[in-house]
Amino acid sequence: MVSLPLTPHRVRFRMIDFTFTSDEAITNLGSLKFSQSNRMPDPKDSSRVVTTTTTTTFSMAKEMARSVCQKFFEARFIESVEGKLDFQNKSSVWQLTPKGIHILERFCLRNGIQSAHVKAVIDSNRNPRQLVILERDTETDKLHHDEQTVEIIFRRFVGLSVNEQAAGSDSDSIHEFSKCDVGVRMSKHKATNSRPWDYVFTGKSTVDWLMDCCTMVDRREGLELGQLFLDLRLIAPCDHRQHGSENKFIPTKQAQYYVTLHGEQVAGWASSDDASPSADAIGVKARDGATRDSNSARTQVIIRNPSWRLLYREFLKETMCEENLSFYLEVQQFQQQYNAATKITGDHKVETIRETLAAAYGLYNAFLAPGSPNELNIDHALRTQLATRMTRAVGDDAAMTASLHEVAKLFEKAQNSIFKLMSSDSVPKFIKHAKYGPQLRGLDGAVAKYAAENPNQGGRPS
Repeated sequence: MVSLPLTPHRVRFRMIDFTFTSDEAITNLGSLKFSQSNRMPDPKDSSRVVTTTTTTTFSMAKEMARSVCQKFFEARFIESVEGKLDFQNKSSVWQLTPKGIHILERFCLRNGIQSAHVKAVIDSNRNPRQLVILERDTETDKLHHDEQTVEIIFRRFVGLSVNEQAAGSDSDSIHEFSKCDVGVRMSKHKATNSRPWDYVFTGKSTVDWLMDCCTMVDRREGLELGQLFLDLRLIAPCDHRQHGSENKFIPTKQAQYYVTLHGEQVAGWASSDDASPSADAIGVKARDGATRDSNSARTQVIIRNPSWRLLYREFLKETMCEENLSFYLEVQQFQQQYNAATKITGDHKVETIRETLAAAYGLYNAFLAPGSPNELNIDHALRTQLATRMTRAVGDDAAMTASLHEVAKLFEKAQNSIFKLMSSDSVPKFIKHAKYGPQLRGLDGAVAKYAAENPNQGGRPS
């Protein structure tokens, strides 16, 4: 999308902005160029910044390019303006979906891309400005399926209140879920003694909302979450006899579901029977009296717990400092890559060290280099150390290995600095926030357990 011109195209006597044809997309993928700019202080004059740009060109056969475009379509990144389902017609007109625009925005922010045509589509009113950023296992890349995470996703799925569908509206519209700050559309139902629910929604709309408003790219993950909603008794089928087992989620337009009483309580639509104001008051009082160490422990527990990390990421995005958590997590992944690289022996060791060092430069240029797109607030002395190390030329293989060791230590220092910043600033605000605080059920107990199991850790990053 960054290298693809997004221009107006005529469709049925009207011009559609920020669009492209099948042929333009396939031709662009056929000769794709990646450019990476590295910003470094000038070794001869630290007050100057030197930018080096490297461009790599990839060739792709047309059938492969067509297949990649189809994957983008299936992931709901792009959509046909004319209702097409494939890229066989060269002149078919396509556009980014609201989800695709937001994904593009995150990519551009991460990499400092400021192309005029990209900025125009990002600034358009079709950008939803938010998606549910799903947390994944760093080793398997699978979605976390713990109950707390599923409940948080469910709250976003149904919304703060019912999103009632207007009578006669087309539920198959390509703009069905263009706004992700409201829940799935539901139809009004006349409640009876045997069917006491007020609103219903379909299995198809469930998967459509999850695909359109979350960062998942595979429809099968939407089916998994729909099944988890059913398994956790958050939703129930209106008539399981017609569509098979009441324990199997059916993703069709004919299968109708309603939000259970338990689901309404989880969503905040109804008060919970087991709510304990005294316990909530005790938790708030304990948080208000938090010491520095307990805030550090809370930060560690929040980052390790996928459901609380999802909420914390949303909070940081709202407060314009999501880069702190992103850097912390990316350094964790880099350290794993570094540890694996140092253990490798044989002919591939040098190449692995070189790849790991390249990853370090990518991290540096995204978060730590002067003028980087996500420049972090770290100590000046540490920033100078990093700049000096990253601009130093690397000689033979032994020097490259020694350089990687030094870079890894400096990254760990920077990670510790950001951890302390989050512990002292954003985490205390997060746990007291009116929107997020009530959702941190069990946090104080988890912190106490963590502290008992790690008496010498003191809440430091691990």
